[in-house]
Amino acid sequence: MAGRLHIAEMNIAALLTPTGLPSPTIRQPLLTSPNHSPRHPTSIIALTEEGAPELRSAFWGLTPPWLKQLDRAPHCARLDALDSRPMYRDARHHRCLVPVTGIYIWMTQASGKQPFMVTHVDRRPLLLAGIRTFYPDPLQKTMPAHSSSSPRGRESFALITLESNALIAPFSDRLPAILEPESVSTWLSATTTPEEACALLSPAPLDALGIFPVSRAINAPSCQEWHLSHPVGPMRTAPRNDDTDTQQ
Repeated sequence: MAGRLHIAEMNIAALLTPTGLPSPTIRQPLLTSPNHSPRHPTSIIALTEEGAPELRSAFWGLTPPWLKQLDRAPHCARLDALDSRPMYRDARHHRCLVPVTGIYIWMTQASGKQPFMVTHVDRRPLLLAGIRTFYPDPLQKTMPAHSSSSPRGRESFALITLESNALIAPFSDRLPAILEPESVSTWLSATTTPEEACALLSPAPLDALGIFPVSRAINAPSCQEWHLSHPVGPMRTAPRNDDTDTQQ
């Protein structure tokens, strides 16, 4: 399960171009970090009520209005639990994208936990699938109606996870769902039912992702030095032809 993300500067308009969506309104600039943790503001892409894409920030930890303790807000939601858990009942109707440049996972080794970064094989940004909701702003007595400029209180979200593909499975059995460009518009649309939206999600194609080790300094959430997120070993990718492993 994804505990942390790598979010470098990226061109959000260019990222959305293959999806067919127009350039988004930038309500809040992209929040970047080489080692981004849950329980912090995070940049998401969602549609306004007018149906236009918008980049804004939200709390990473799904927080329904009835949740009293924010430290119990889940930062990830299993795809197979969206229909059964009350925590996700409303949020599954409200979806978002989380633009990232990498996903950290950990493998326990004899010498301790080794962090790895999962990226696109050509290091392009990834669009992760999320569900979102709002919780009351303690500074407001009532929750205003949602609009592109005035959300209903404070927005929060969780990433959706599903089974890893065969490349990532030896490192982690689950990974955040990655949306292909042709699925993005349907995923975000308010007219798409939760069942239709969930049907869009499946493990990433085997040849789409790569994984490489990074410095163990990344184990500390306080580590915010970009160079420590650089590869310290070759990228592993899916086997090709008769190869048992391809490294870049």
